[in-house]
Amino acid sequence: MTPTRTSPARRSFLASAALGGATIVGASALGALDADAAFAAPAPSLDPAVTQTSFAEGRIGAVKGSVLHVAGSRGETHRIQLTNATSIWKTRPTTADAIEVGDGLYARGVEMPDGSIAADAVWVNIVNLYTTIRGIQRDRLHLSHGGHELVARTIPETAASYAGGALTSDLSRLRIGQPAQVLGAWRPADNSIDLVRVTVGH
Repeated sequence: MTPTRTSPARRSFLASAALGGATIVGASALGALDADAAFAAPAPSLDPAVTQTSFAEGRIGAVKGSVLHVAGSRGETHRIQLTNATSIWKTRPTTADAIEVGDGLYARGVEMPDGSIAADAVWVNIVNLYTTIRGIQRDRLHLSHGGHELVARTIPETAASYAGGALTSDLSRLRIGQPAQVLGAWRPADNSIDLVRVTVGH
């Protein structure tokens, strides 16, 4: 799956889970867990008991115990079952306690006989946007995307890649007017983004 171009007003979020035989497998059985893995092409499972990976995306409407009730962007509904093997990303690796009603998600895993998805990995509020840098401040970037103005807040994990180079915490080479691809986590409370990575000159 190639990165999708989305806007804060209409996001797509992908969710997944995995079940192998009678045991829930860890996320490594279906691929990596980092932020890039949410947008990567599905890879064959490392667990022979997992014959097909399932995906879901949408906004969380309710959290009932360990089950997330999700409204998909095309009108469909999903039930995402979290387990003690589910890996969760929300700006950084975290726990189920960080998931809130109103969050969006991507998830990866295996569909159960009852139609739910047993979650192997869940990415909460992850966004991958193509933008233009409109302003630079000490703790944030002002961006333009699809006619919308966005604020991307820097966090301790924020890194930049220049012209395909290695990631660095040095943001001093960013310039107003540069096209930039940003990877981060949407903040529903104020519609800003926690900035994980900004890539320019690629």
